[in-house]
Amino acid sequence: QVQLVESGGGLVQAGGSLRLSCAASGLPFSRYNMGWFRRAPGKEREFVAAIRAIGGITYYADFVKGRFTISRDNAKNTVYLQMNSLKPEDTAVYYCAADNSAFGGSWSVGRVDYWGQGTQVTVSS
Repeated sequence: QVQLVESGGGLVQAGGSLRLSCAASGLPFSRYNMGWFRRAPGKEREFVAAIRAIGGITYYADFVKGRFTISRDNAKNTVYLQMNSLKPEDTAVYYCAADNSAFGGSWSVGRVDYWGQGTQVTVSS
């Protein structure tokens, strides 16, 4: 049984930082590309960032470039999202995602093989 368990969400003031973690189990983690999505209130789930299974190649949505950093530790089966310079518009539920298809560019919701349950991030102004 595959499980992706996010942690690290919370309430932070604008300009602050948070680090999300996603611990994976039940899948060959080092073979999966890993990503983060988010869903803000009243909006659809959108792609945030992704990291390739091997090699550390990353891809980011334009609205987080220069502020967010995705990384992974294959020894710990964990993917991270370091979020700096947070803005109120970053408020959303953040979801961890795993995908086993070819890596490249933004991810669509439909290509994701597995999802986490989500963690709430709230940025106050």
